[in-house]
Amino acid sequence: MTQSQFDACNRRIDYLRVSVTDRCNLRCRYCMPEEGVPSIGHERVLRLEEIARLVGIGVGAGIRHVRLTGGEPLVRKGVVDLVRLIRAMPGIESISMTTNGVALAGMANALAEAGLDRVNISLDSLRPERYRSITRIGNLADALAGIEAARAAGLAPVKINMVVMRDVNADEVVDYALRTLAEPWHVRFIEYMPLGDGEEDARAEYVPSHLIRARIEEALGSLLSADVTGAGPARNWRLPKAQATIGFISAVSEHFCSSCNRMRLSSDGKLLPCLFSDAEFDLRGPLRDGADDAALAAIWRDALAHKPARHHLDEALTTTHHRMSWIGG
Repeated sequence: MTQSQFDACNRRIDYLRVSVTDRCNLRCRYCMPEEGVPSIGHERVLRLEEIARLVGIGVGAGIRHVRLTGGEPLVRKGVVDLVRLIRAMPGIESISMTTNGVALAGMANALAEAGLDRVNISLDSLRPERYRSITRIGNLADALAGIEAARAAGLAPVKINMVVMRDVNADEVVDYALRTLAEPWHVRFIEYMPLGDGEEDARAEYVPSHLIRARIEEALGSLLSADVTGAGPARNWRLPKAQATIGFISAVSEHFCSSCNRMRLSSDGKLLPCLFSDAEFDLRGPLRDGADDAALAAIWRDALAHKPARHHLDEALTTTHHRMSWIGG
């Protein structure tokens, strides 16, 4: 039985987000430029067996929940096999994935059979033209088909992530909330978070969660407190008689750092104690140089000891050079 690990702030760290690739089949405007970003290179990206070994080190340090991200995780060859490897690890309680969903229709059943529990699907507009504008190359119909396939495969609850941007898609938040009445879409509104370049865009497009909630309640009435399965940071609510929930991820306006339970493993083998910090601890180098599990576990403990008490996005809108496509959000 693995033992739980606590950081210097006495937070139990039991959740690992794993970026399996820096590549993506979309070019979302808040994630990367239209031309994409230079690949970090095949040799720098962790191999599947390396990812599995490092996840195993995490499990030995108390990790119970693993989320696979990218880039776009479904473009990583062998991702179904990776799910199967992680599911076989004693101590793992849940495996989830964040995806844009455009390739999910053809993979949902295989992922579920391999042991994936649920998915979060990034969907920033319900309007086809606007969806293509935000993603630059995506088709809304493909993402919607992925949502339906996930539901049919039992990857539940299906959570829909919307990054809310002023003068881009903020006028759709009521439409998203209405979806929770008609069908089991667990909608989560995410504050626009600055990563890497784009500080001016962040300031112009940022909408705090309290304004999103106010717009929904003005149109649809008061929200009720709710619970939803998962280890994520959303504060969850529900419309009366709704099939699903409405969550708010307020990383800027109401940070949840005091209850943060996660570490992040980048696609090139860096362990990150905080999404909004430049601190990173190399695991790939020692792993490929022949380090044993004890040595890798020592690096993990060092990273855990350097997990900051909180970020400072509310004071300065950008604090890190990390790109979303590299660390998976």
